[in-house]
Amino acid sequence: MLVLTRKLGESIAIDDHIKIRVVQIKGKQVRLGIEAPKDTKIHREEVYLAIQDQNQQSVQVSSDKVKNISKLLKSE
Repeated sequence: MLVLTRKLGESIAIDDHIKIRVVQIKGKQVRLGIEAPKDTKIHREEVYLAIQDQNQQSVQVSSDKVKNISKLLKSE
């Protein structure tokens, strides 16, 4: 992991399109401003992990459930 030290108002550039700026430091919290292309997905880590978990649960549907859904769709 790359660790950088920045002061209030300073920024970090990632490639040519992403800039992260320290906009506020308050106690143990740091507020960051992120400039990135609109198609770049940006999440807090806990949200990102929840999305990953939800996606994995969606993929793990049993074959019996798929068969039952298939039967329901065919009967309509």
